[in-house]
Amino acid sequence: MKFKTMTPEEAVGLIRNGENIGLSGFTAAGAPKATARALAKKAEAEHAAGRPFKVNIFTGASTSSETDGALARADAIDIRMPYQGNPDLRKNINTQKVRYSDLHLSHIAMNMRYGFVPRATMAIVEATEVTDDGKIALTTAGGNTATYCKLADRIIVEVNAYHHPQLKELHDIYMPKDPPNREPIPITSVEDRIGTTMLQVDPAKIVAIVNTNENDHIAPFKPGDPVTDKIGENVCNFLAADLKAGRIPPGFLPIQSGVGNIANAVLAALGRNTEIPPFRMQTEVIQDSVIKLMDAGRCLFVSGCSLTLSDDCLKHVYEHFDLYKNKIVLRQLEISNNPEIARRLGLICMNTAIEVDIFGHVNSTHFYGRQMMNGIGGSGDFARNGYLTIFTCPSVAKGGAISSIVPMCSHIDHTEHDVDIVVTEQGVADLRGKCPRERAVEIIEKCAHPDYKQALRDYVALTPLYHTPCCVEHALDFHKAFLNEGDMRKVSFKKA
Repeated sequence: MKFKTMTPEEAVGLIRNGENIGLSGFTAAGAPKATARALAKKAEAEHAAGRPFKVNIFTGASTSSETDGALARADAIDIRMPYQGNPDLRKNINTQKVRYSDLHLSHIAMNMRYGFVPRATMAIVEATEVTDDGKIALTTAGGNTATYCKLADRIIVEVNAYHHPQLKELHDIYMPKDPPNREPIPITSVEDRIGTTMLQVDPAKIVAIVNTNENDHIAPFKPGDPVTDKIGENVCNFLAADLKAGRIPPGFLPIQSGVGNIANAVLAALGRNTEIPPFRMQTEVIQDSVIKLMDAGRCLFVSGCSLTLSDDCLKHVYEHFDLYKNKIVLRQLEISNNPEIARRLGLICMNTAIEVDIFGHVNSTHFYGRQMMNGIGGSGDFARNGYLTIFTCPSVAKGGAISSIVPMCSHIDHTEHDVDIVVTEQGVADLRGKCPRERAVEIIEKCAHPDYKQALRDYVALTPLYHTPCCVEHALDFHKAFLNEGDMRKVSFKKA
């Protein structure tokens, strides 16, 4: 392989206009860096010369400013899927410069193998090692790398010397067979290993080796605030009560947690609440908060898709690698997020929402039904299949001008049939077994901010004779009030 060593600039010379590129990684963890930056510079040079140059990017999830950001700023992306989180790319999506397809994360690899989405013709993979017979040791994430490498005609490998040389010991690489030959995935506990530590590819496909030495550039999340801390406390108190009532087994169940400040606040609260026994996690993203829980003896084992750790936390893991290597497993995305496994293990699934309506529908992706934020991510993979599905959000945003509890979501990612529990800093709405009107009362009285409770009650009163309190004429009046007057509190409902 040493004879295939190239500079990043030489490697991207192999990439054509219109290429379908599958990137390794999941979040900024494990995403290629030097090659992506060189590709952005190539796009800028091509555009300056008056030649068209755009590529189609397929990933595990979001990447980083060095990848999605650089390519977006260079106007180098035509099609992007399945998830993103970069401001520059978001701007290009919302101005229609980029054709963005927002997909459940567990679907992208199999959909590509089925031929439902374009096949990756090139894979770019970050690794700690590549052997002459085509074994690749991945870095800090599984992602969809196995599928992209299987389908691609050519592979560029970034060998990143920054990462721990034994990082491959965390990986469990397994690709399910496709229908009609698919078999049960033989995972019955979080700790199970069913695959290999290195990814085997056809060595003839590897066309370039790029040497790098660079961290993942992941900053720590902001510390909690009174609102996120109260949400975390509310979630923990609810789980402790369900455990005491026997609705959760005595030994507890594995946790799945989303990403962000609220998710970290919930995990921190779980660490403090001694009514909840030490637990395991089966999730997407392993964050700093998970490592802290492990250090405190609260999290016993974690299975995920990526080590999305701040630079300092990742150094800590590498310095104590022998301790963590028996407590962490990294899987390919379609395994970490697999509905079969989520249902079998009985996951307690906790994710965040942009807004929730009085029926229990959840909007995870759009502002005002038309402006993309990031994407659905893996929340839907878990929501429908979890033992318990919990969505969290602050009750208000923009200094109170926006209510996160609305009469009708402006965009629906998770239907009322997938949502068990809604939590804000105001309280906990338990929707299990309730009819539509009971759900509306539960959500309004337990989760809505006091500034909006009466308006929501007035909305329900508009349709007293129907099974579901939906008034088509006024369902989006909260959103109209914000768009027209800058404040949802200006809304007013009058009986027809």
